[in-house]
Amino acid sequence: MDNPRILIAAGGTGGHVYPAISIADAIRSEHQNAEILFVGTKNHMEWTAVPKAGYEIVNVWISGFHRRLTLKNLLFPFKLITSLIQSANILRKFRPQVTVSCGGYVAGPVGWVAAKSGIPIVIQEQNSYPGVTNRMLAKDAEKIFTAFEGASKYFPKEKIQLSGNPVRSVLRSADKKEALKSLNFISDKPVLLILGGSGGARSINQAMLENITSLHDELGLQILWQCGPRYYEGLSAEMDLNKLENLKLTPYIDKMPEAYAAADLVISRAGASSCSELMMTGKPSVLVPSPNVAGDHQTENAKSMVEAGASELLPDEKMKDVLVDLVKELIHDQEKLKKMNQAALKLAKPDAAKEIAREILNIAKTRLN
Repeated sequence: MDNPRILIAAGGTGGHVYPAISIADAIRSEHQNAEILFVGTKNHMEWTAVPKAGYEIVNVWISGFHRRLTLKNLLFPFKLITSLIQSANILRKFRPQVTVSCGGYVAGPVGWVAAKSGIPIVIQEQNSYPGVTNRMLAKDAEKIFTAFEGASKYFPKEKIQLSGNPVRSVLRSADKKEALKSLNFISDKPVLLILGGSGGARSINQAMLENITSLHDELGLQILWQCGPRYYEGLSAEMDLNKLENLKLTPYIDKMPEAYAAADLVISRAGASSCSELMMTGKPSVLVPSPNVAGDHQTENAKSMVEAGASELLPDEKMKDVLVDLVKELIHDQEKLKKMNQAALKLAKPDAAKEIAREILNIAKTRLN
């Protein structure tokens, strides 16, 4: 029997790309000779993240259509035609048994051409409110894996399987005592972890800046604050870091398992990957949905976790005024934190990647036989 060939289209953000890599890893774990090829765009993060994970990636020239009037939109018809031709060539050369869409604009032309060519499509949707590409491909999909109940109203119900988001299991691998030691933190002071996504979050950073003295001095917290590369120098200049000895300000966190292991409470955006990581690690959280995302999907993600008792929701515009009081209320309440921890773990689906991978390989097998 030939080895299964799986084409994975995902691009734009870590929220699309990292679940796709997790699925690829699980496919390889289930079938070590599986042939996997990624499709992405050269000007987005998948172009470096996918090869770093050990997979080949090919380029399709596509971007989104801007809602406001812009010269970039004049290029869109040319990009679309080019991307369809490129997608057809990729599919013809690679001959996949299954095409997987994890979202992002690149998945649109690839998935459309695959559907027209009779190649089965599997969708993995990370958010409560699905992206436009996955909604468009849904009618042609053989299987749709979702992470939140809320996504079910946007897809054909008979195709849906609630699997959860694929998340790296390594996130649970660190020991709290060792993690605190690596950060030069002590065990008898609570740790607050601030996450703004890989690029940072301006409004979260601003709210933290205005409240850092209260959090650090008055509440006596140890703080690990991931602010994003573009904000790091400005924030460093605005604070006297020598006086904030229990603050670790960093543009990016390389060792996420240690960060989660050390944290007693996490303040984070409510992107799908962030929410899934909080579930996997069982971390009590305050979720601050970004107001600048399609369909306000981060609020929908956050609501799912709040309703389960795993998180508190803090609107972006209220963060500066409410942050300190909310953190104070939560971080010293061990009973509340324990309940939030148990609720988060209950939501987690640690075998999501394996479940999705097995279904993809089953579909591929029927095409090979």
